[in-house]
Amino acid sequence: MRAHTVIYPGTFDPITNGHVNLTERAARLFDRVVVAIAHSEKKTPLFNLEQRVELCEVSLSHLDNVEVVGFSNLLTEFAKSQGSSCVLRGLRAVADFEYEFQLANMNRAMYPEFESIFLTPSEHLSYISSSLVREIAALDGDITPFVPAPVADALAQRFK
Repeated sequence: MRAHTVIYPGTFDPITNGHVNLTERAARLFDRVVVAIAHSEKKTPLFNLEQRVELCEVSLSHLDNVEVVGFSNLLTEFAKSQGSSCVLRGLRAVADFEYEFQLANMNRAMYPEFESIFLTPSEHLSYISSSLVREIAALDGDITPFVPAPVADALAQRFK
């Protein structure tokens, strides 16, 4: 089965330029990209689900074949509901691979047709993570090179 739709899941708390880069590249590879924002209350996100969806929508609005959707169920079930059997995951470093490999195998055990596609961010973005961005913002550091402008504004408001 050819994957026309890929799901790009995460908490996106907040979306970074690395996330945007991977989404742009996925948008060239797939007919439809669904950026799936996990509710993920156990991670105690800085922004609520509605805010994260909104920040992603505005940050990715230049991409016609990208949709942003919040979800709170199993990723495999969400993928099925979107007509997809394919998920995109970003790998920044070797440390990410071990966890992602385990996750890919678990997802495939639950949904045998499920495939995981791994992309690495562009070199100049490989060190960016949402948690580092939050930490820098909380300490009043300059995050503008790491996130889209609307995200930088939202973080500035949040840490006033």
